[in-house]
Order: sequence, then C-alpha cells, then structure tokens
Amino acid sequence: MERVIISGIGVEIPPTAISNEELVACFNAWASDENARRAAKNLPALPLSDAAFIEHASGIRQRHVLFPEGVLDPRRMTPKIPERDDDELSVQAEFGCRAARAALGEAGLDGGAIDMVICSTSHPQRLYPAVAIEIQSALEARGAAFDMNLGCASAAAALHLAFSLVRSGAQRRVLVVTPEIITGHLDFRDRQTHFIFGDAAVAVVVEAWNGMSDQSGRFEVLNTAVWTEFSNNIRTNFGYLQRAAQDDTSALRMEGKLIKQQGNRVFKEVSMGVHRVIDEFLQANGLGVEGIRRFWLHQANARMNAMILKLALGQEADQDRAPTVLERVGNTAAAGAVIALHENRHDLQTGDLGVLCAFGAGYSIGAGLLRKL
Repeated sequence: MERVIISGIGVEIPPTAISNEELVACFNAWASDENARRAAKNLPALPLSDAAFIEHASGIRQRHVLFPEGVLDPRRMTPKIPERDDDELSVQAEFGCRAARAALGEAGLDGGAIDMVICSTSHPQRLYPAVAIEIQSALEARGAAFDMNLGCASAAAALHLAFSLVRSGAQRRVLVVTPEIITGHLDFRDRQTHFIFGDAAVAVVVEAWNGMSDQSGRFEVLNTAVWTEFSNNIRTNFGYLQRAAQDDTSALRMEGKLIKQQGNRVFKEVSMGVHRVIDEFLQANGLGVEGIRRFWLHQANARMNAMILKLALGQEADQDRAPTVLERVGNTAAAGAVIALHENRHDLQTGDLGVLCAFGAGYSIGAGLLRKL
C-alpha cells in the first residue's frame, strides 16, 4: 500500500460579501409587501427576519456571493447568472479551476501531472457532460474525471475515494475540486434558510508519497471513512424529472423545489451522529480524542459544532482546537471544512494529528485522519 499525502490545498472565495443586515433588509422588504397581499386575502402574516437572531442561531455574520447582482433586489432575490454558450467554460468549472490552480501551485505541479479529477460538490451545475471532465480539459489533466455528490460531505467523501485509489496504486495523483455556487439554488424568500449559505471553491491534491522526499508542512492522510443514513430533513426536489410532473411543461416552476430543511431535527440528529462517527473512527484507528490536536469541521452552524465537540471532548472547544470560519463566509456546503483546514494548519507541529469531518444531507458524514509532516 502506498503512503498518501495532501500536497496542495487551494481556496477561492468571491470578493463580494453580503452582511446579515443587508440580507435581512431585503427579506423584510419583500415580506412586508407579501404581507400586504396576504392581509387582503385574510392569510396569516409572514414573520420577519432579524440580523441579531441569525448570528445567535448560526454564528454567521456575512456570506460571500459569486454573483451578487439580484440577490438584494426584493423583486428578484436570486443571483443573476448569465447563461454561457456551450463552447465556453461553464461558470462552475471556471470557479473550480481557480481553486484547482491554487492547489496545484502549492503542490508544485501542473495539470498534466494529475491522472484523475473528481468534482465533488453539493450542487452540480448540470448532469452531463461532467463538470469534472470540463475542469480536466481546462487544466490539461490526464486520465479520467467524474462528478460525485454527497451533499455537504461531498469533499470529505471524495477525499475518502481519492485516498483509497492512491493508496491502492490505482491512481498516482488525484485532484479533488469542490466549487460551491450554492446561492444559485437557495430560496432567499425562505426565512429558515435564506441566511445560511455562501459561495466558495476549494481543491486538494492527493498523491502517493514514497517517504523519501521532504514533505515538511504537508499532511499525510492516515485513514478516511464515510457514513450515510437516509433522511428527508435536508432536501432539494430540483431535478431533471421535475418538468415531467407539471401540467404546463413550457415553464419550470420552482416553488418548493429548492433547499429546505428541518433545522431543529437536523441539529439534534446530526450532532449525535457526527459525535458517534468521530468516536468510532478514532477507535478504529487506535486513538482517543485526547490524541487529536485539531478538528476541522463542516462550517454549517457554530452552535452545532460546539455541541458536537462538547459531546466528543467532554468539554468546550476553543478556536485553537476547532477553528471556525463560517462567521465570515457562511455555510459554504462541502467547501467549509477544507477552508477551515486551509486557514488553520501552519501553526501545527510535525506529528500533530487532526481530523477533518464534514456532514450534511443524506444524512452523510465523511472523515479524514491527517498527520502533519
């Protein structure tokens, strides 16, 4: 079996940020107009949103948006993303390539050194041709490429697959790319979810290491795991069969088809599930939580992460033990844990162990045990 390392990590965060206050002002303007119409029909009023409550409930203060135009327009409340010609590089592939090139640069490689590309995102732009193949072509990578989706655990699940392929010798270098343009699929008129998500792209280079060359500062992947259990509590009904369910097939109706979740159920069930998976994962590797220097968790909700870590550690975890970035970037779906790793790794000492763990719809949970070289 080959030893496996992460030789490069790349992150691309859009420059435009939208604050809670801006988002709430837009939502409340729309809700106020909607409530006037509802009152005329004797319907109950929609509750307004609140910036302070959003921060208290989630820990999020702002989120970054790749295409901000239209998001804060109460008449639209959807990013305006112009369609591109089929022969142009797609929006998602372009976004992913930015992170991929940063990861390749850190690894000291060009695209031709890669023999597999996995595009692992919670919200792929299309079904086919695979966005991964488009990224492979743009980077002039070799071998094969494919898309995969496991909700917010997509990048961690792709790391599991890349690790297994490289360790077995089936592949030499795998590039995992996770471009999340999740605001394009978000219902900004849904008070329960309108504040949660932001856009970001990440990439990691996973390759074999013979132990001979100096890899100081990088991470060896010691083991990985993935766990799933069916749940409807985080769901999207948008898909290619949607048109066939409609009487009028000339237009695609979106009501009820975008992201929705049962927040309280997700909080409780996922917190318990992640705690259990982390415990079992560490036991399987002969470790306890006391041996883990740092946890890089999925950046969904600060309170959820605090609960998971309190269950796992038996005490509160500070920013040093389990850093968060969601207050600045929001929930960036499958990209979040990798952003936390990217920004919080250089202070670790040689031999320090860390756990990367992501979780989300499915339910799905992915974990990786990393050792600083």
